[in-house]
Amino acid sequence: MINSRLAVSVHILSLIASHPDQAMSSEFIAGSVNTNPVVIRRLTGSLRQAGLLATTAGKSGAMLTKRPEDITLLMIYRAVESKDNLFSIHEHPNPVCPVGRNIQSTLDNTFMRAQRALEAELEAETLADVMHHLAQAR
Repeated sequence: MINSRLAVSVHILSLIASHPDQAMSSEFIAGSVNTNPVVIRRLTGSLRQAGLLATTAGKSGAMLTKRPEDITLLMIYRAVESKDNLFSIHEHPNPVCPVGRNIQSTLDNTFMRAQRALEAELEAETLADVMHHLAQAR
């Protein structure tokens, strides 16, 4: 199952972007996401390391370092997801078995195309697009 780090991170950034003058604590954001504040702090740390958020030591809240129009979902994805490819083959298939011996090379191109398609779609959508969709849903 694909984890929810990307969706939660987009939620965090959307919330911060929609209230730029309000310092939101991790507890407040966690209430919106309906998760533990530790999860929020961990993700905001990754978003900060990626240069998407700025925080001040000893002060609650974070702010975007770029305009929502300049933050793509791919940037967010790369900030919070592991650096491994989305798809991987199970480790150590049986090399004596013809399927086990060839499964990785057989699936490599398909998985690579799927990864590129995902990244292209995420590159095409910005945080501003997400916020626009959220505003329409109200």
